[in-house]
Amino acid sequence: MVYVNVKVPEGGAKISIQNGKLQVPDNPIIPFVEGDGTGRDIWRASVRVFDAAVRKAYGGKRKIHWMEVYAGEKSFKLFQNWLPEETTEAFKEFLVGIKGPLTTPIGGGIRSLNVMLRKLLDLYVCLRPVRWYKGVPSPVNHPEYVDMVIFRENTEDIYTGVEFQYGTEENKKFKELFKEAFPKEYAKMRFPDTAGIGLKPVSVEGTERLVRAAIRWALANKRKSVNFVHKGNIMKFTEGAFKDWGYTLAKREFRNEIVTERESWILGNKEKNPSLSVEDNAKMVDPGFDMMSPSQQDDIKREVEEALKLWDTHGDGKWKSKLLIKDSIADVTLQFVLIRPRDYDVIATLNLNGDYLSDALAAQVGGIGIAPGANINYETGHAIFEATHGTAPKYADLDKVNPGSVILSGEMMLRYMGWTEAADLIVKGMEGAIAAKTVTYDFARLMEEPTEVKCSEFGDAIIKWMDKMPAAAELKVESRRSKVAAKKTAAKKTVVKKKAAKKAVKKTVKKKSRR
Repeated sequence: MVYVNVKVPEGGAKISIQNGKLQVPDNPIIPFVEGDGTGRDIWRASVRVFDAAVRKAYGGKRKIHWMEVYAGEKSFKLFQNWLPEETTEAFKEFLVGIKGPLTTPIGGGIRSLNVMLRKLLDLYVCLRPVRWYKGVPSPVNHPEYVDMVIFRENTEDIYTGVEFQYGTEENKKFKELFKEAFPKEYAKMRFPDTAGIGLKPVSVEGTERLVRAAIRWALANKRKSVNFVHKGNIMKFTEGAFKDWGYTLAKREFRNEIVTERESWILGNKEKNPSLSVEDNAKMVDPGFDMMSPSQQDDIKREVEEALKLWDTHGDGKWKSKLLIKDSIADVTLQFVLIRPRDYDVIATLNLNGDYLSDALAAQVGGIGIAPGANINYETGHAIFEATHGTAPKYADLDKVNPGSVILSGEMMLRYMGWTEAADLIVKGMEGAIAAKTVTYDFARLMEEPTEVKCSEFGDAIIKWMDKMPAAAELKVESRRSKVAAKKTAAKKTVVKKKAAKKAVKKTVKKKSRR
């Protein structure tokens, strides 16, 4: 595409995707939107951290070529357009990008710019890792127990925006059609005459691609479980279907690598009591078995029989090394992530639940000011990494706010690109700055004897701590040294063991000769 208002950097190259894998050159072009409000301060601090990490990690052999694209208030002031076509085309063409917080335009008919970008690029996964950095103030006693990754479905649920406002002709027409076609369902509405209407679409395809991405990520990163969070006890054909389709996909595509929670109970029961009958096993899995109808009992017994067919690959404790697939009700989950966070690892959930969960969890580890996020399509490779907080216009251009959300979103971006050494440096730099209590005002007000710094100075502190870390080449040398040292130690232990064995043999021979 020929760009008019966007300048493509010279000397840079495009990221591409081949056979499902990103192909990242040493000089990638990365589109960025600096963001509205505090976004300007945050971007200036963040981009220096990114560049310093890449320079340090690769000794100048790699470099990001930043390409500014426009959205939000800055775009509207320049071009009278909140989201120019050039911006979406740039994200499409160059695959990977990053952006600061954007203002949602005031007035009817204009949706959230963030939602528009996700829809235009079909970024179906909202990826929200949540972990605690030592020293970050937290309202809970053990924030270190929180280490979760949320896969939030990004394109469906009530966020599709299919709504009919009360008082409009569209609302009236929809309700007339609904009443005529489905009178019983229409009668369930308590105040239909004044009700606004919204639709909640949840599809097989949307569910399967989200669950597939979550399971693949969990397996690749050696996580222990994937939990489908839903409200299927009430919304059986949307949220309940999400859960059911998730289990079906997991069993169909990842059978040898996963075990469901109920399968683990069934196999565990059989291991403890090999003579256990199918019916007795079923009663242990479902304590209300005796109160069920005969057909329900038959369903449970068939479930037990199917699980026991996995014995060769999952029995005798082998299931314990598999990825555990389970589910939980959304409101219960919101309680348990607070009081039993170690029970949760990777979470796959629908759009609204994911919105609630990701922000609630962020509060446990320091707030959304330090919470990163990404919107990804794993098939096309398209990804936009972003701030998870708002624009905070009252702090705009004061060089005050915490840039942690964008900085850690950039860390996610580098990791997504395969530049793990640079990503690791950012994490170490962040950990060092926070541990030293060199923090922005939001953390400083909750710490004892902190050093409160500006937004830009927090970026400086991260770079300072990164500079104390060995570069990637040095790490490789150190790793080789460690391996050599480990081999020498193992060899010495082997020699010692052999000598000890010889001495033992000699002692035994002497005892026998005395007899």
